[in-house]
Amino acid sequence: MRLSLYLRRLELFAGSDQETVSSRRLGSALGLTDAQVRKDLACFGQFGRPGVGYQVQKLIAQIKKIMGTDRRWPTAIVGIGNMGQALATYGGFQKRGFDIAALFDTDSRKVGQRCAGLKIHGMDRLPDVVKSRGIKIGIIAVPAFAAQEVAGHLTRAGVRGIMNFAPVMLALADHIALQAVDMAIQLEQLAFKLNSGGAAKK
Repeated sequence: MRLSLYLRRLELFAGSDQETVSSRRLGSALGLTDAQVRKDLACFGQFGRPGVGYQVQKLIAQIKKIMGTDRRWPTAIVGIGNMGQALATYGGFQKRGFDIAALFDTDSRKVGQRCAGLKIHGMDRLPDVVKSRGIKIGIIAVPAFAAQEVAGHLTRAGVRGIMNFAPVMLALADHIALQAVDMAIQLEQLAFKLNSGGAAKK
């Protein structure tokens, strides 16, 4: 989905006080053709005007509405190891509408401690906390062997979207939205690009 890419670039245009942008300029900034930009955006409505282009602020608002980031999303993180702590303290989530509202871990040494200003709860508290804080998104940052069980706990508690950082495929019901982030795979793909292009041999 390229909507996130469009949004980032439009926000840069807005930051430089640009009021309108053509599909050609927007596409050029992202390495796309103007036809591709128009085709992508036309899937969601008619936003531009011939000869004028797109109104930057209006298109930003429309894309946020389409993506659902025009409202706040309380989010929970399960697994407060190195990865979980890094995610909990990352300030970029809140700027995009995702509020880290709860932290969970099975380690009794961590339960009751605080991270990024939030108390770390044991997994036994997950159903009550998810319900009371209206959490619909869960981030899994646990070892691979525990990820499927954690996903089950989250979905039974009412979470409807999961971002999985554990290096394992999850089996979830069709109505659960899943986004997997496997950084090892990303690095492998990067190595392949380097290797196939000969850059790694120089």
